[in-house]
Amino acid sequence: MATGMIIKALSGFYYVQAEDGVFQCRGRGNFRLRQIKPLVGDEVEFQVENKTDGYILDVFERKNELIRPPIANVDQALLVFSALEPDFSPLLLDRFLVHIEANDLKPIIIISKVDLLNHTLLTEIDAYKQQYEDIGYTVLLTSTFNSDGIDEIIPYLEGMVSVVAGQSGVGKSSLLNSLKPELNIETNEISSHLGRGKHTTRHVELLKIGGGLVADTPGFSSLDFVDLEAEDLSNCFPEMAKISSNCKFRGCTHTSEPKCAVKVALEQGEISKSRMKHYNQFLDEIKSQKRRYD
Repeated sequence: MATGMIIKALSGFYYVQAEDGVFQCRGRGNFRLRQIKPLVGDEVEFQVENKTDGYILDVFERKNELIRPPIANVDQALLVFSALEPDFSPLLLDRFLVHIEANDLKPIIIISKVDLLNHTLLTEIDAYKQQYEDIGYTVLLTSTFNSDGIDEIIPYLEGMVSVVAGQSGVGKSSLLNSLKPELNIETNEISSHLGRGKHTTRHVELLKIGGGLVADTPGFSSLDFVDLEAEDLSNCFPEMAKISSNCKFRGCTHTSEPKCAVKVALEQGEISKSRMKHYNQFLDEIKSQKRRYD
């Protein structure tokens, strides 16, 4: 028996990376009865007769699990947004950040196409960069994806399992193709009518890039807050999470409660008004969803 990581799942086969190579395996027969479905990214125990004839015997405990793409044990998400065409959307970025925080991932925010900006728009993007860096996030500004932009991203992949996500039509597939040219992921031009791009769904595979592993399928296509409770939302805003323990009431939602440390921090300019506005929008959305389901 040996241990390894599933790096590809295709047509009922699992391809497990171990110290001495990649092995093609099937899942154990009783996995279905035990409601175990191996995922790309899983650390597993397996046994093999040869390179193409093996069985996964056990799936070790996961630290996280994503639905789209179906992958486990992810360390970070490369959040790709553009400064222009489509315009940068801080509301959409905050929505992605909530999902990433809820899944215990580290976000790397990448804002591309800054080479297309005039001075006024560049100043605006620089201000957003500073705002998110003050929270503690890593923000990279790049030109339209080329060797220079890619060279800046590569060091952040070292030793990490990464997924790519972000704004529709910004070139997530183009980024993956630039990171690994032999991928040749099919991309489509942005529709000027819809203002968004499309990508072709493929099987999920972890690719060796920059000393780490990167999923070759863009993630987080669903951004509903179905699994998030209202009282947990502020934990997905790091600047709120670190001071919410100072609120008078446990489970404070930072809306109408008295002696709320987050509202004090907002008044003192320690939390941005735009982030607080987005928090309240998401909170209303979560409460509305709960009422519908109840």
